Amino acid sequence: MKVKSEITSNVWKILVCVGDDVVEGQELMILESMKMEIPVESPRNGLVKAILVKEGQAINDGQEVLEIE
Repeated sequence: MKVKSEITSNVWKILVCVGDDVVEGQELMILESMKMEIPVESPRNGLVKAILVKEGQAINDGQEVLEIE
């Protein structure tokens, strides 16, 4: 399952690593837009398969940022 950004922003902090077990609702990363912090939460329980962005990277609305299996 691909996790997507819901807003055009910058990746401020990535809170998980590839191989981490995550639970539904857990914060995966924090985005920054207009000096506001926006958490990206896991939509389900699973394992982080891939992180598709880097801290400091500018991303678009709807861009895939992480993959959970």
